[in-house]
Amino acid sequence: MGFPKDFVWGAATSSYQIEGTAGKDEKGMHIWDIYTKESGRVFGGHTGDIACDHYHRFREDIAIMKELGLRAYRFSIDWSLVLPEGTGKVNERGLAFYEDLIDGLLEAGIEPYITLYHWELPYELYKKGGWMNADIARWFGEYAGIISDRFSDRVTHYFTLNEPQCFIGLGYLTGEHAPGLKAPVRDTFLMAHNVLRAHGCAVQMLRQNAKQPVQVGYAPTGAMNYPATEKAEDIEAARRSFFSIPDEHNWTWNVSWWSDPVLLGTYPEEGIRKYEKYLPHITEEDMKLISEPIDIYGQNIYNGNCICMGPDGTPMEVKRRDGFPRTANNWPIAPECIYWGPRFLQERYHKPIYITENGISCRDVISMDGKVHDPARIDFTARYLSQIKRAIADGVDIRGYFMWSLMDNFEWNRGYSERFGLIYVDYETQERIWKDSAYWYRKVIAENGKG
Repeated sequence: MGFPKDFVWGAATSSYQIEGTAGKDEKGMHIWDIYTKESGRVFGGHTGDIACDHYHRFREDIAIMKELGLRAYRFSIDWSLVLPEGTGKVNERGLAFYEDLIDGLLEAGIEPYITLYHWELPYELYKKGGWMNADIARWFGEYAGIISDRFSDRVTHYFTLNEPQCFIGLGYLTGEHAPGLKAPVRDTFLMAHNVLRAHGCAVQMLRQNAKQPVQVGYAPTGAMNYPATEKAEDIEAARRSFFSIPDEHNWTWNVSWWSDPVLLGTYPEEGIRKYEKYLPHITEEDMKLISEPIDIYGQNIYNGNCICMGPDGTPMEVKRRDGFPRTANNWPIAPECIYWGPRFLQERYHKPIYITENGISCRDVISMDGKVHDPARIDFTARYLSQIKRAIADGVDIRGYFMWSLMDNFEWNRGYSERFGLIYVDYETQERIWKDSAYWYRKVIAENGKG
């Protein structure tokens, strides 16, 4: 059994990482515009001010997508480009850019998948407390309603939030990402609750303003733990650890705290017990809002931990062997995670799944022949796709795969030191060069993942 004939083959990007809109066309500031200007925050002092200049080169990029044979393109909208102050006055020039992008994609036969929030919190809202302010749920809903009203006649697939584990955990707990804070743990729980309330408001407003039926989803991340063997006890150990709740020092990095409320309507009991002293007041009304029904579930998957059942009957992480394969940014290569993660997610949440991100950072260079040879990316992707195929064959409802990323881009606090793209970007000339993996992925799509 191969991939279903209607399987969605795509690639993904995010606005700040590629657009290069800083200071252009009445765009407002967002927290990454501010953060990247602070000395020592980002590798090499890099910023996303120009990035891949997609704002001016999007037609060229659409042509590349069409030649690749992409069936779908997942991109994010910059909240501060549409609403410079986060609420209130709409920037028509910002909306016009996305209008042209969407129309260009549709003309090329590529279905747009919109992500509403990929970390660009408008700075004017940050100054009002940002995720600490309960009103942000209403602000985000207003923004979602504008996007739905403008684009839902042509765009039917939406994801509300990308990786809240990261933008709260790295932005406010460890301080590695914008806005670079190490907030009190109690504050991060309030922020997380408001993030989920904002998601609920966005779901409501996307539907309320839709011009036709829309598919609404959510795109979290997390470690996709997998069993050391196919023994029942190891599978159970991996499942339990997958949904377990970590200690407070790294509490945001988990699956269930962020997904149980959305899909099951309640925070996990283990978390309520463990985090009780940090939790804000949570009402039934909050939980009803957070659990507004969604249609699809996105999951960004890169790696996971190998788990076995310990001798005492509790899950235990298996130490990686010496020389375990790793990517250029030192992430472990563990294809099994993209089989077991979706399998466990579907068992618990019973929603169709999209792999909204998966990819690898490689030390790509332009070789002496003028080409970019990246066999490691081809090998990585082939291994992960084989596990997705296996999951589908075993009954897991995986509807699509979005490779991260369409092109090399600004990789947050790592600046331009990491290359995840199918397309190589020369940041001085903005030349786009197809890597070997792009030609390979084109063939995968054309053959619907055969082989």
